[in-house]
Amino acid sequence: MDWFFILEKILLISAVLVLSLVVAMYSTWGERKVAAWIQDRLGPNRAGPMGLLQPLADGGKLFFKEEIIPTNSNRFLFILGPSVAMMVACMTSAVIPWGDTLTIAGHTVSLQVADVNIGILFIFGVLSVGVYGIMIGGWASNNKYSLLASVRAASQIISYELPMGLALIALLMLTGTLSLKEIVEQQRHGLWNVVYQPLGFFIFLVCAFAECNRAPFDLPEAENELNGGYHLEYSSMKLGFYLFAEYINMFVSSALMATMYFGGYAFPGMDSLGVSPNLLTILGFLALFVKILVFIFFFMWVRWTVPRFRYDQLMRLGWRVMIPLALANMLITGAIVLARQH
Repeated sequence: MDWFFILEKILLISAVLVLSLVVAMYSTWGERKVAAWIQDRLGPNRAGPMGLLQPLADGGKLFFKEEIIPTNSNRFLFILGPSVAMMVACMTSAVIPWGDTLTIAGHTVSLQVADVNIGILFIFGVLSVGVYGIMIGGWASNNKYSLLASVRAASQIISYELPMGLALIALLMLTGTLSLKEIVEQQRHGLWNVVYQPLGFFIFLVCAFAECNRAPFDLPEAENELNGGYHLEYSSMKLGFYLFAEYINMFVSSALMATMYFGGYAFPGMDSLGVSPNLLTILGFLALFVKILVFIFFFMWVRWTVPRFRYDQLMRLGWRVMIPLALANMLITGAIVLARQH
C-alpha cells in the first residue's frame, strides 16, 4: 500500500508538472494568436498546421542559444534567480484539486498532490518566496536597469499581495476552511462563491494581474523604460525559465480563481448525470480545464486591449483603491456572517 501511495504521488506530480509546462508552452502560441485576432492579423502559421509547432521552435531556439553570464555578475545568484522563479511557479500547483477521486484496481486515487487543511496559506507562503527569484536575478546581473526593474517588481508584488490576502479572508469567513478541496465541495452542493463574493473576486482578479506581471501591470518588464526589465542580462534557458515561470503563474492563478470562486471541478448538474464515478471525475477535470482556459484567454485579451499604467498610478491603485475596497469587503462579509449566526 505504501509503495502504491508513493507511486501514485510520483505519477500525479509528474502529470501536474507536465500539464503546467505544456500549458505554459502553448500559452505563448495562444498569446500570439489572440494578439493577431485582436489586431486583425494571422499570427504564427508557418511551423506546422496553424503554427502549432511554433512553441517547439521557440523552445529549441532558447535551448541552443549561447549561455552568457556577465563578467561582473554574481555567478551563483545569477543562476539561482531563474531557478527559484521556476521552482516556486511549479510548487503552487501542489494543493490545487484537479478533480475528485479515481478508482484504479481497487485503490482510490485523489487528483490532488497534497490535500492539506491550510492549502491557501501554503500558496501564499510559496508566492511570498517568488519575489526573491526576481529580486535575486535583477541584483545579481550587476545592471542598474535590471536592479530598478527588480525593485519595481518586489514593491508591486508585496503591495498587491495585501489586498489579495484581505479578499481571501472574506472568502474564508464564508467557507470556514482553508482547504481548497473543501471549498470546491461546498460549491458542488451549492452556489459558486463568486455569487457571494463578487467584489472579493474582482479584487483577487486585479491582484492576480499584478502578481503575474501581466499588462497593464507589466511595469517590471517595461521595455521602453527599462530596456527589457529584470531579466535583461539573461539568455538561453535562464531567460526561458523566467518566461516560463510567468506563464505557469498565469496558469496557476487561473486554476486558483476557478477553484475558489467558480466551483473548481464542480459544474451544475454533475451529480444528476448518472454516469460512473470515474467518468464523472474526468468530466470534472475537463470542466476545470475549460474554466482555466477562459481565464487565460481573459489575461491575454486584457494585455492587448488595456494600456500600461504609469508606476505611480499602479501603486496608487494598490494602496488607495484595492486595499480600502478589500477591507470594506472583509468588514461587510464579517457583519453578514455574524448576523447569520445570531
